[in-house]
Amino acid sequence: MPKTPDYFVGKTIVITGAGGGIGRAAALIFAREGANVVVTDIDGDAARRVAETIQQSGRQALAVQADVTSRAQIDAAIASAIGRFGRVNFLFNSAGAAVNRVKFLEIDDALLNKTMAINLHGTFYGMQAVIPHMIEQGGGVIVNVCSMTARRGGPGASIHYAAAKGAIDSMTLGVAREFADRNIRCLSVSPGPINTNFQAASNSPPDFLARAVADVPMKRLGEPEEIAELVLFMCSDACEYMTANTVYVNGGGGFR
Repeated sequence: MPKTPDYFVGKTIVITGAGGGIGRAAALIFAREGANVVVTDIDGDAARRVAETIQQSGRQALAVQADVTSRAQIDAAIASAIGRFGRVNFLFNSAGAAVNRVKFLEIDDALLNKTMAINLHGTFYGMQAVIPHMIEQGGGVIVNVCSMTARRGGPGASIHYAAAKGAIDSMTLGVAREFADRNIRCLSVSPGPINTNFQAASNSPPDFLARAVADVPMKRLGEPEEIAELVLFMCSDACEYMTANTVYVNGGGGFR
């Protein structure tokens, strides 16, 4: 939670992949705290549904259909946010996908390129689009989604995805250090297995989640809201000395 009451009221966050999962949870939680929320997703209908839910609660939201693999679409999303609300205080790069879980020798160019485009390039485009604006306005906060796979390497199913997330971890560190003197903080969050449709969308084996949960000392999946509340804290004025870090949220597991 923020240190200052009503800290998020009137401030604006852009969230990619906000049509579902962790991104949707973050959109609703930032709206709860009074932020203007720009809901972006490749699924325009999903983005609109989330924005409508926020508006029905009396808060401000803008839905933008955007594919994070397109620099032009991400540039346009940031421009739309600024045009509607005047500024962007926070960017949460939530969009990501493992695309397809396969063994290392089965990773072809198409899968590798698509995985990098969605995860690494999408995060890169978002940061490049918003940082000049944040410099001009005197600061801001960027939070990226990394993954426990960046520590584990993803053997047997997700080396391509782990490599993309490892690159995001490194890029987060570099951006944080380069722009710290411009009052821009950049952080990442590395979730363990979370209760979303991510695994189904990634063509995970039927026993994948069961094996993942078995590796978690808490013996359960995390909930999207548990990640989103952390993102809220990272963006708040209770967290002003923290940058260049990733925070692991995994029920104690995922390190093997």
